[in-house]
Amino acid sequence: MLNDWIAPRVRDIPPSGIRAFFDLSAGSEDIISLGVGEPDFVTPEHIREACVQALRQGATSYTPNAGLPELREGIADYLHKNFNLRYDPASEVLVTVGSSEALDLALRAFTAPGDELLLPSPSYIAYSPIGYLNGGTVVEVEARAEGGFKLTAEALQRAITPRSKLLMLNYPNNPTGAIMTAEDWQPIADIVKENNLLVISDEVYAELTYDRKHVSIASLPGMQERTIVLSGFSKAFAMTGWRIGYACGHRDLLAAMLKIHQYTAMCAPVLGQIAAIESLRHGLEAMNEMREVYRQRRELVVNGFRSIGMPCHVPEGAFYAFPSIAHTGLDSETFALQLLKESGVAVVPGHVFGAGGEGHIRCSYSVSTQKLSLALERMESFMKAKV
Repeated sequence: MLNDWIAPRVRDIPPSGIRAFFDLSAGSEDIISLGVGEPDFVTPEHIREACVQALRQGATSYTPNAGLPELREGIADYLHKNFNLRYDPASEVLVTVGSSEALDLALRAFTAPGDELLLPSPSYIAYSPIGYLNGGTVVEVEARAEGGFKLTAEALQRAITPRSKLLMLNYPNNPTGAIMTAEDWQPIADIVKENNLLVISDEVYAELTYDRKHVSIASLPGMQERTIVLSGFSKAFAMTGWRIGYACGHRDLLAAMLKIHQYTAMCAPVLGQIAAIESLRHGLEAMNEMREVYRQRRELVVNGFRSIGMPCHVPEGAFYAFPSIAHTGLDSETFALQLLKESGVAVVPGHVFGAGGEGHIRCSYSVSTQKLSLALERMESFMKAKV
C-alpha cells in the first residue's frame, strides 16, 4: 500500500550505483575505497578560519536568493580571467546548493514531457535520472574508448531527432577523465546551432586538467547565449561539505532557474558562500598544489593498471581512471563485486554511467598514494587469478 503513494517515476529510477558500492565498503577498515569522488584534502585552514570569524560576527542569516553579491562578482571575474566567459554578476550568475542543485534546476527549468535529452555515454550517473524525473527522454550518445571518450560530431548527429532539445555535457568527464579541446568543440557547436539545441555544460572539474587548459563550449562564438554553465567549489577547492555551486547563462534562462530556486532552496548556505568568497580571493595557490598531487597520483594509477594488464587511457582531467576489464570476460558489476569480496578494493562498475561504460570500472585517485599503491597490489593479485 505504501508504494501506491510513491510517484511512479520515483519508483522507476534506480538508487545511485556509486552509493551502492560505497555502502558495501563502509564500516570495514580493511577495504580500500576508490569509489566516491571526493578530495581527501581538508578545506584549507584560511578558508575555515574566515568562516569561524564570520560565525562569531553573527553571519547566520539568509542571503539574496541568487547569492551574495560579492560571491557572484567573484565568480564572474574568475570565469572571465580563467575561461574567457563573460557574465553579468547581477543577472547571469546564480549561486546554488552545490552544483547538484544547479543541475536539478537547469533540467527542471528546461525539460518538458517528451523532450529528448542528448547525453554522451559514459557520463555522471545523475543526469539521466533527473532528466527522466522531469519527463524527458534520455538518448545516450556513445563516446568511444578508442576516441579517448570524446563526444564526436558524427555520433551526435546520428542521435538527433525532431524532439531533441537539450545536450547535456560533462567535460572534464566523470567517469573517464576525458576533456574536449576547442578543435573538438567546434563541430559540436555547429551542430548545436544548426539544430537549435540548448546546452547544459557541467564543468565542475574545469580546474582539474593536467596537460592543457580547460575549454568551455560556451566560450566558442555564438554558444554562450545557448549554454548554461554549471560548476562549483567541491572538487577543485576541496569543499564538498560546504555545498556551494553555481550556474551561469543568459539572464532570461537564469531567471527561470531562479524562480525554482526561490521556492525550493531559497538560498545557498551563508557560511558556504563566505568560504567560497575566501577561496576565490586567497585559495588558488592551494588549489594548484592539490592539482599537482592529483597529477602525480594519476601517473601512479595509469602506469599501475597498465602494468597489471588493465588497458587504461590517460585521463586528462578530473580525478578518475577508467580502465578496461572487458578481457576478463566479466561484466563490470560482477567484476566490481568479486574485487570487493575477494580483494577488499571498492570500485564503481562502469555500467552505472550508461551503456558506454560497460566493460570498464571507475577508480578515483582522490585518495592517498599509500592507499592507491596497496589497492594496485591487491588488484594485481586479483587479476592474476582471473586472467
